[in-house]
Amino acid sequence: MKKLLFFVLALIPSIGNAQQDLRYQSPDDTLKALALAPLPPQLLFSLDNQWMVFLQRPGYPSIEDLSKPEKRLAGLRFDPKNFGSSRQLIYTGLEIKSMKGRKGLAISGLPERLKISDFRFSPSGKYVSFVQNYPDKLELWFIDLSTGKAAKAIDRAVHGFLGSHIWLSGDQGLVVSLVPQGRTDLPADQSTPTGPTVDENLGKKAPSRTYQDLLKKPADELAFEYYASSEIWLVVPGKSTKKLKDAELYTDVSGSPDGRFLMIEQLKRPFSYLVPFNRFPRTISVMAVDGSLQKTLADLPLQDQIPNGFNAVEKEARYFNWRADAPATICYVQAMDEGDPKKKADKRDAVYLWQEPWQAPAKLLMELPLRFAGITWGDEKRALINESWWADRKTRTYLLDPSGASKPKVLFDRSSEDRYNDPGSPLTKLNSFGRNVIAFGKKGNMWLSASGASAEGDYPFIQEFDPVSGKKKVVWKCEPGWYEYPLTVLDFDKGSFVTFRQNKTTNPNYYLRTLGSKTAEALTQNPNPYPLLEGIQKQFVKYRRSDSLELTADLYLPKGYEKSQGPLPTLIWAYPREFKSADHAAQVRGSMHMFTRLNWGSPLFWVAKGYAVIDNASMPIVGEGSKEPNDTFLPQLVDNARAAIQYGASLGVVDSTRVAVGGHSYGAFMTANLLAHSDLFKTGIARSGAYNRTLTPFGFQSEERTYWEAPEVYFQMSPFSFANKINEPILMIHGEADNNPGTFPLQSERLYNAIKGHGGTARYVVLPSESHGYAAEESILHMLWEMDRWLSIYLKK
Repeated sequence: MKKLLFFVLALIPSIGNAQQDLRYQSPDDTLKALALAPLPPQLLFSLDNQWMVFLQRPGYPSIEDLSKPEKRLAGLRFDPKNFGSSRQLIYTGLEIKSMKGRKGLAISGLPERLKISDFRFSPSGKYVSFVQNYPDKLELWFIDLSTGKAAKAIDRAVHGFLGSHIWLSGDQGLVVSLVPQGRTDLPADQSTPTGPTVDENLGKKAPSRTYQDLLKKPADELAFEYYASSEIWLVVPGKSTKKLKDAELYTDVSGSPDGRFLMIEQLKRPFSYLVPFNRFPRTISVMAVDGSLQKTLADLPLQDQIPNGFNAVEKEARYFNWRADAPATICYVQAMDEGDPKKKADKRDAVYLWQEPWQAPAKLLMELPLRFAGITWGDEKRALINESWWADRKTRTYLLDPSGASKPKVLFDRSSEDRYNDPGSPLTKLNSFGRNVIAFGKKGNMWLSASGASAEGDYPFIQEFDPVSGKKKVVWKCEPGWYEYPLTVLDFDKGSFVTFRQNKTTNPNYYLRTLGSKTAEALTQNPNPYPLLEGIQKQFVKYRRSDSLELTADLYLPKGYEKSQGPLPTLIWAYPREFKSADHAAQVRGSMHMFTRLNWGSPLFWVAKGYAVIDNASMPIVGEGSKEPNDTFLPQLVDNARAAIQYGASLGVVDSTRVAVGGHSYGAFMTANLLAHSDLFKTGIARSGAYNRTLTPFGFQSEERTYWEAPEVYFQMSPFSFANKINEPILMIHGEADNNPGTFPLQSERLYNAIKGHGGTARYVVLPSESHGYAAEESILHMLWEMDRWLSIYLKK
């Protein structure tokens, strides 16, 4: 026993309260090989479906790349040297093939070392454009698909972090945001303050969530104006360039379907230190592509007084968008209840259409009893409009005649939680403006693509739907034993479409299918990137908690494992979800036939290390009728966890005395609560969580009530309140630059200090420069090393 104790202690680099100067560590070869497995390319299709592009995805960036200077202002993060987003996905190669004959396009003139972002197809499909990233600038490039020649679109630095460029309809040109030239440098931030920072509220309610990276002082305001300002130019590749707008704070530019107008959103002062940039005062205007102003549509104030609640919106007009099936008509929405979901109202939102030249008043399209949730345009007589309401999870879809010749008709009326009765979303095709609109058949039918959720798991399908009679007919469905879903329809007349297909042992690949045919053509042949996981056992399991609510999970067992070898140490990984219906909470989610793919945060690495892993373990929190789910959060959470352990033990594969629990974000919150309120687990791993709900007083996750409306709920749900009861070892990991609302690193720091203050066993790891999700290779490998070491010490032995 003394030898064993010495061995365990030797595994721990240090004991006590001292900080450790620890360099990045790497896990063993098995975990490292799985973590660094190559990623398959991303496949994109041109808008006319004549071309497919394969974008090569690199491995994880280095910590050196991630730690480069970064500005964090007004809720934005960007590179101050090249004016691009500082944490965006970069592609390092591209391959273009014609859909006719699958012949590759020879491309000449590309930059020597590709670092691609903002990839776009032109509306006609004749060109592609992309932003080439350099350390000190961004460049806009285009490729002529008829010749394969690549060239720079304009010899100026592109402004990227608020949107780099769009194509005008008919390939009339590119509207590009450029870094202003000839301006003076930003004054250096003065280290000596000139006075205090003051914020004042004069009796108006202004609730806000815990946003991060906000402006904090006058110098931040100047810096935000400097870096966020851009010029707007019209670029016709290979022909001409023209400045349309001088440097201002433009946050969105969109072109009319006919390509004659631009709708521009522009920020203005006063800025706020409490909300991010998208709530700053702004104007929305329309200008012609020659640069002349046509109409100021809206002059919107600072949005810092939006009521509390998930259906709360600004009382001013919102959702300014072009109507996709008209040359130059704008759609917008106006709240009829002042944006306050707590106010009683028969009608919540009004939807308007505003036609060119925007001189006559906008026309009312429809008044909605619930909150507007989007619109899909079809043609002059057909569109689908959606509404929803969070409190009862109601969602409703109407068939609408934009001409007003007939009344709206309810097509679908259900709970958003009810996956089994989800009819799907309409498939779309390009209209004459190059915009996606609902694809209607000759008889007026449309096609719906659905997840196909059922008690047997997801089996996606396409169904033909008659919106007049309501009749449905499934025209294609994923076959048993596979998980395959449609991505895009290439030709509605021929019935050709592309799917993404996989099963337990077959890596996902893209396939070309035709309705009525049982065969499919493989467009890709991505090999299995995880030979180390070949032979692992995967089971989809169902079990019940004490109130008979059915739960599900994915159970993974090591390669070659047999029950005769005895039960295994087990890692349960989960994420709680709230429901208003027990029946809907019990519905099966996902597919048992999906290929086992790993991402950086997956718990499945440890199947290769001899553990049993229960992934996606159901953790429903149900509150039906007038009851709120979180009123009984803790007993339901513990019951969910107990049921998973008991079922695994009943199979003879889970050692109920050696079970760890873990999760990320709200899953970390779950982990700390389970350790505080049960003795089911030997240890826990909590990554990037929030543990003191009083620090998120205006709501969190699916909780609409404020701290002052439900103080006992906030207190009871906070594991920080019960840090003295966390008597099992807990590993906490957090990104130093976490910008997710609510999950400040302070949350982990304070829980760690509370546990330490009560003599608990805990380890707190801060990953430099990492956000809510971890990105750098060094960080991810170190995280795996920490988790593997922790499980070896506190679970496996």
